Amino acid sequence: MMSRIDRVFTKKGDAAFIGFTVAGDPDKDTSVRIAKALIDGGTDILELGVPFSDPVADGPTIQKADERALAAGTTPDTIFAITRELRAYSDVPIVFLVYYNMVYRRVVERFYREAHDAGVDGILIADMPVEESDEVVNVAARYGIDPIFLITQTTSDERMEKIVLRARGYLYLVSVLGVTGARERVSDEALALLVRVRKHTKLPLALGFGISTPEHVKTCAAAGADGVIVGSAIVAIVERNLGNPDAMELELKKYVAQMKAAGTWA
Repeated sequence: MMSRIDRVFTKKGDAAFIGFTVAGDPDKDTSVRIAKALIDGGTDILELGVPFSDPVADGPTIQKADERALAAGTTPDTIFAITRELRAYSDVPIVFLVYYNMVYRRVVERFYREAHDAGVDGILIADMPVEESDEVVNVAARYGIDPIFLITQTTSDERMEKIVLRARGYLYLVSVLGVTGARERVSDEALALLVRVRKHTKLPLALGFGISTPEHVKTCAAAGADGVIVGSAIVAIVERNLGNPDAMELELKKYVAQMKAAGTWA
């Protein structure tokens, strides 16, 4: 049976739009509203960041969102409650971006069981090396959750082979050297990474880190990306509209619709 994530990538003529928001930012109810706005705007896959006190892969925009979510009292229980509410609202695939400490503290088996029960389709553990992923990959398979892995410009061909053997759903290609955050352009190195990874796998390839404009999406799609992942630009919209959730919702829907349209050429 085809998974929800697999179904997204069967659509021809589309670069899937993967929209990221920090679950619980700035509070539980508003974060549900944000996620629903992303879905209503046309997000193909919803990536929920699980807030963490030391998000080493993230730049200042997402770090501040994590801080707001934690200050509002967000816990793993909150995250699963948000996910259940979103799953009742939509059939859009939901992926967690989480740091290993959160999974370890809850115990791997329990975390994945609860994620499955809440309706999660994939989990990316941002700081988990592929060499230490066997337990997680095995538990994920048992619960039908796709293990999503990061590949960067510095990933060797040897490590890439190990990653593609374990990965399911799609691969998250990091388009820049550094942390998350909007950039002016998609680098030639990011596009070269697409070409290099494609030689190793038929899995869908999604480019993330630094993608924030329709032009970026067009560039990635034209280069053969199966999807684009946008986080900091979405979180920045949330931050600038913290005092006006109605305006926030409208701006998010409009932004996602524009980004989504830029990845459609058929």
